[in-house]
Amino acid sequence: MIIIVDFKAISYIIIQDMNEFTAKTYIEEILAKYPSLSKVFIEFKMPCLICGEPFWGTVEQLANQYHINPDKLVKKLNEQKEEIVEKT
Repeated sequence: MIIIVDFKAISYIIIQDMNEFTAKTYIEEILAKYPSLSKVFIEFKMPCLICGEPFWGTVEQLANQYHINPDKLVKKLNEQKEEIVEKT
């Protein structure tokens, strides 16, 4: 097994502003900061999160892979994130 780490991408993930998710936001970035948002991906019937297969990439990449409108997914993620923020 060969593991390739893209440190440039990782540093981008760390410094990217988390005010609002976009289609270019990385899945791992979302779930690292807001683990409960995994339920949004499950609601959209994304089997990679339901079966436990990890996905590393952007919201847009994942949405396209499962033929889901990325704008609808981003909107739902941002709505759910705001609910979490308001509760804290």
